Amino acid sequence: MPHLRVTGMDCHIGSQLTETSPFIAAAEKVLALVDQLAASGIALEHLDLGGGLGIRYDDETPPSIAEYAKALLGALQGRSEKIIVEPGRVLVGNAGVLLTRIEYLKHGEEKNFAIVDAAMNDLMRPALYDAWHAILPVQKREGEAQQYDVVGPICETGDFFGHARKMAVDKGDTLAVMSAGAYGMSMSSNYNTRPRAAEVMVDDAVVHLVRERETVSQLYAAEKIVA
Repeated sequence: MPHLRVTGMDCHIGSQLTETSPFIAAAEKVLALVDQLAASGIALEHLDLGGGLGIRYDDETPPSIAEYAKALLGALQGRSEKIIVEPGRVLVGNAGVLLTRIEYLKHGEEKNFAIVDAAMNDLMRPALYDAWHAILPVQKREGEAQQYDVVGPICETGDFFGHARKMAVDKGDTLAVMSAGAYGMSMSSNYNTRPRAAEVMVDDAVVHLVRERETVSQLYAAEKIVA
């Protein structure tokens, strides 16, 4: 096709990878195809090898960025193409937390619930993927810890942040849902007419409001009444 110029090749094999071998296996397959194209007269200018380097949510032990880079560079020795990578959540995943307040503690015969003011619209990953996020009390309390399901106020079975979490907490306490920096706000919604949360950036001792909290009136602002 004379009006098409092939300039590069891109691949992505997934995310939350906790070892380097899948990256290298994918790169080797891509390079074999690149060389095949070069033999046919199609010389590529760039290779995008994707990303997906994992982070620690619980007890994972993903490689460091330095280990990831070293492994890739070893596979790319002698290449002239521009190399592009997309590290993904490893850049910001553990730089952000979701802070939420306990509104009620409900104790039952079989399980206890900590009902918080955040919900599945604020952090979709547990409901959508059954993803595990650490949940830590901000206040330290004396006394015996109890096991709680940490759930939101939306009337949905999937409105939860974590099951069977052992904590010593009381009504009004603040919880930190960890590892929310990558897919918290980006996947949030106004489901159930819930305004999205404020975003705050902390730089040492300096606190910046980088996104104002939404209001219900803002949610309705673009709606029109049919005459």
